[in-house]
Amino acid sequence: MPPVTTSAVEAAGEGPEGVLRLRELVAIGVGGMIGGGIFSVLGLAASIAGPGVPVAFALGAVVAATSGYAYIRLALAFRRNGASYTYLRQAFPGRPRVAAVVGWTVVIGYVGTLALYAFTFGAYVADLLGRPASGPTRLALSAAVLVAFAAVNLRGVRTSGLTEDLLVYGKIGLLVVLAGVGLTGTRSEGLTPVLEEGLPAVLMAGALVFVAFEGFQLITNTVEQVRDPERDVPAGIYLSIAITTTLYIVLAVVALGHLSLDEIEAAEEYTLAVAAEPVLGEVGRVLVAVAAALATSSAINSTLLGASQMTARMSDDRVAPGWLQAGPDGVPRAGVVTIAALGAVLTLAGSLELIATFSSITFLLVTFCVGLAAFRLRSATRARPTIVLGGMALNVLTVALLVAYLAGNEPWTLVGVVAFYAATAAAAVVASRHARHIGTT
Repeated sequence: MPPVTTSAVEAAGEGPEGVLRLRELVAIGVGGMIGGGIFSVLGLAASIAGPGVPVAFALGAVVAATSGYAYIRLALAFRRNGASYTYLRQAFPGRPRVAAVVGWTVVIGYVGTLALYAFTFGAYVADLLGRPASGPTRLALSAAVLVAFAAVNLRGVRTSGLTEDLLVYGKIGLLVVLAGVGLTGTRSEGLTPVLEEGLPAVLMAGALVFVAFEGFQLITNTVEQVRDPERDVPAGIYLSIAITTTLYIVLAVVALGHLSLDEIEAAEEYTLAVAAEPVLGEVGRVLVAVAAALATSSAINSTLLGASQMTARMSDDRVAPGWLQAGPDGVPRAGVVTIAALGAVLTLAGSLELIATFSSITFLLVTFCVGLAAFRLRSATRARPTIVLGGMALNVLTVALLVAYLAGNEPWTLVGVVAFYAATAAAAVVASRHARHIGTT
């Protein structure tokens, strides 16, 4: 879930104070969701759900759209560029520890997405270099891209708005071409029976791919610059989810229609590149690998920026250690290094399923907390309780299904997720001992 950078707002053409219209909001949302997710989880979802993977993406979209309602109501009620931590501060003004817990959970989620993007970068570039089965090559590339963008953030350098737009529209354009051309030669036998792997597998895949929909929330972080928030924030979120879902489903159909399940499983970490080869030849495989590298690089850069800035704000609020504060030049160097290092450690797990599962569960929990904030503040947000509670119920149900499936089918993945949560909780306890006393402002 890469946060919106200043450059993304400046891309509207009027600088930080510019006015964003619907088309800019849709670009932010779609660009955020396709920041690496589809490159990462398509093969994994297909290997789990088989021909049911398009349904899995549709289920993920339902959870995202329902959860998006809470973000919309909070953004319109509190028209300040903010995030989950800000909303929880509003919902629990006398209990700053609640917002602190959610804030740390968001940061942990950022670590997970960093690892997911770095893992995906390494897998696609290793395939591009002709070494798809080399674990050491993938690990080295994953670590290298994190080090590179940590160095960029330490220098305080941000990608320009024009470059960000080129990356976003370039990768989207390439995927649209692949989807359009790929549909013409799909084999129907790869698409049925839809429930060949069973309904639980489809539900599991639907829960797992939720991480591919992280990004619609970025629109709420620009509400101060929106020309007509009442109209364009809801439309931007729902349109971006609809566009992304359509593209995800079509790409899933293309992959299933051109590759056998055995081929998908063999290329799980770089499925989209392999699926492009029958459609556009070797050139298609190279172009998809380049698009994946650019998309994940951009996502890593902006995620490092946003995550380190969030820890700096939490330090200012006295819910994080003082050494995480930004320096005189506004760069939170300790935060950048710490978050990049944790992301690198998680990539060492060597399991795309572990990283994707951890990231999905984390952001499902965060989304539940945002729903709780919207419910508590319903008099201010004018949110319909039934919709908010329905979204929260879907979040809980999705996490429960995911955990139940893992317990029965992938117990070691579940053990790995629990172990990482335990490790981060222990680290948070140690860090809290060095933090200043929590304030109430």
